[in-house]
Amino acid sequence: MTLPKRRIVVAMSGGVDSSVAAFLLLEQGFEVIGVTLQLHACHESAPGRSCCGTDAVAQARAAAGCLGIHHYVLDCRQVFEQTVLLRSWEEYSRGRTPNPCVICNEHIKFGMLFDYAKSLGAEKIATGHYARIGVRKNGEAFLLRGAHIRKDQSYFLFSIRSKRLSAALFPVGRHTKDAVRSIARRIGLRNADRQESQDACFSTKGTAYPEILRQRFNEAMKPGPFFDEEGRFLGMHEGIHRFTVGQRRGLGVPLGSAAWVKSIDPKSGAVFLTTTKEGLTAQGLIATGVRWHALAQRFKRLRCSVQVRYNQAPVLATVEQDEPGTVRVLFERPLMAVSPGQAAVFYCGDRLLGGGWIDRGIHCASSGPAKVQNESNR
Repeated sequence: MTLPKRRIVVAMSGGVDSSVAAFLLLEQGFEVIGVTLQLHACHESAPGRSCCGTDAVAQARAAAGCLGIHHYVLDCRQVFEQTVLLRSWEEYSRGRTPNPCVICNEHIKFGMLFDYAKSLGAEKIATGHYARIGVRKNGEAFLLRGAHIRKDQSYFLFSIRSKRLSAALFPVGRHTKDAVRSIARRIGLRNADRQESQDACFSTKGTAYPEILRQRFNEAMKPGPFFDEEGRFLGMHEGIHRFTVGQRRGLGVPLGSAAWVKSIDPKSGAVFLTTTKEGLTAQGLIATGVRWHALAQRFKRLRCSVQVRYNQAPVLATVEQDEPGTVRVLFERPLMAVSPGQAAVFYCGDRLLGGGWIDRGIHCASSGPAKVQNESNR
C-alpha cells in the first residue's frame, strides 16, 4: 500500500528563489502546490519586478508548469490594503518609517496563506526566504540566519510566532544565491536569471511611496517647519510623511551644504536637520512590541547583537527589559540614522532571539539641542 505524499504549499512570487524552493521540496518527495498572492489590483501592479502583480502570476504559473505542480492565485487585496498599506501610511503620517515587508510576512504569508494552506490539506507552507529554522529540545521552533549571510532575510521574519514557524519551511535557506540560480538553470526554469523581487511590492517609479499611500487613502498633508540643530528656522515643508531619519536627498531646503534629517516631531510637524554625520549618531534605542523567540522573556539584562535595518552589520549591545514588550538597547558603538518605525532585531550568533519596533533613538550627548526636543517628546 502506497502512503499519500505529505502536502506542502509554496508561496510562489514568480522569482527564482520560491520556484527553486518548490523544486527542492519535490525532490524530497513532497506533494507541492504553488500559490501566488495577489496583493494589488491588476492596473496597480508594476511590470517586471513586482512580486505580486500580473507578471509575477505569469512567471509563477510558468514555473509551476515546468515543475508539474498545481498553481493557484490567492486574493489578498483587501487584507493587504488594511493590514499592510494602511498601517504603513499611519506610520509615515506620524513621521516614522515603516517596514511593510515585516508586516506582510506576519499577516499575509504567515497569516492568510497559512490558513489557505490548511484548507487545502497542507501540513506546512514554504517560502523562498534565505533563512533557516531550528528546533529546541522542547519542540519550540526558532529562526537562524540563512547560510548565505549577504542574502539572509531572517530580519524580515522576526515577528513570526513559534507555532507558525513550526509549520514553515525555507528550502533555499541552506543555499547561496548562485547555487539557487544554478539549480534553476539546470532544471530549465525560465526565471533563473530574473532580477530580485524583494521590496518590489512597495517600490514605485516617479512618485515616492509615502506620497502614493497618502493619495491612496485621501489623507491631508501635514506641513511644518525645518529647524537646524540650534533651533533656527530654515523654511517650510509640505508634509512629514516625505521624510525619514537619516534622509539626505530631496529635502527641498537650500543650506549650501549637505544636510540630513535628524529627527521628526509628529505633533508640531517640525523636521530637524543636521549638517554633520555625528549629529545622526545614537548610543542606543527604545523598542516596543518586542517579541522573543527561544529565550526566556523574564530577564533584566542581555548581551547580544542588534540589527536596526536590513543589510546593516549587527552591532554588539546590551538589552535591558524593564517591562514585557519594551526594551532599552545600548550599543557598544554609536550607530547612524536609527529610524523610528523600523525593526530592531536581536541575535546571538546566527540565532534570532527576537525583535521589536524602534520607538526612538537614544542620542549621543554631543548631538545638540535636537536631543532636547526628542527628550521633551517622551
